Amino acid sequence: MGEVADAESLIAEIEALGVKLQKARQSIGRVIFGQDEVVDQVLITFLSGGHVLLVGVPGLGKTKLVDTLGTVMGLDARRVQFTPDLMPADILGSEVLEEGADGKRAFRFIQGPVFCQLLMADEINRASPRTQSALLQAMQEHKVAIAGQILPLPEPFHVLATQNPIEQEGTYPLPEAQLDRFLLEVQVDYPDEAAERAMLLATTGASEARPVAAMTARELIAAQALIRRMPVGEQIVDAILKLVRGARPGEGGLRSVRDNLAWGPGPRAAQALMLATRARAVLDGRLSPSLDDVLALAEPVLRHRMALSFAARADGVKLSDVIAELKASLG
Repeated sequence: MGEVADAESLIAEIEALGVKLQKARQSIGRVIFGQDEVVDQVLITFLSGGHVLLVGVPGLGKTKLVDTLGTVMGLDARRVQFTPDLMPADILGSEVLEEGADGKRAFRFIQGPVFCQLLMADEINRASPRTQSALLQAMQEHKVAIAGQILPLPEPFHVLATQNPIEQEGTYPLPEAQLDRFLLEVQVDYPDEAAERAMLLATTGASEARPVAAMTARELIAAQALIRRMPVGEQIVDAILKLVRGARPGEGGLRSVRDNLAWGPGPRAAQALMLATRARAVLDGRLSPSLDDVLALAEPVLRHRMALSFAARADGVKLSDVIAELKASLG
């Protein structure tokens, strides 16, 4: 009897979360046009408790999306423009020497912008590796080590980083260890004609629509805990393992994997898929993930966690083609 009651309670909680997420989608849709899939993938990342890397050319609304999400999800959002001269202290904070009223001097720590709930790292690949690495501990452990002290970050904590795929001169590619800390890599493409028309009319008038809050930070934390309680069928677990393990050159059975990949995804990829498929099911109004969820999220989960060999790049092989073969092997 208790198991039945627990199941009914879980179903009711998932359905209630689905209603809140629909309100969040509608609020975001008033401001962001033609990027429904991008919005969904970012919401999936939030529900999974992860970070997201947005890759796209300038002017597609990536910064606007982060601002909007901060408002809609009730999060304290801050923005850092990454530049070559940016230092780790500009992100984490620094100690300053102050003199008190009694004449005594003491160090006081001034928190940097990382002490927030939603951090936008704009053009993250423009900063030096030393500065990029300042985010590694924050992204993985939600805390930072400064001046011999371990300081916790606010909860929830999410990093939304942007990257321009075209202008690569004077940039520092993200190391594999940092890429692996992003739950999803989301490609932001140009909107279609209808969406661009709606955007043109909505943003050049006397007034613009503004997003409204649909959730709070506390509700998002509860939603992240709920996602982890969702049941996942054995078939879905097997599909996730087959996909991730099959993408490793040393283990993959596909010839395209063995011949073209220099390295493949680690266990974090499987963990990301387990969480993200659950979150996608909730967004779709379903109570458990399906194989379609695995297939839909395979590319954003895998593409930044695997790399082509030099020979494959020279032959014009694309990662998307290799991932497409991996997805076909699940069918």
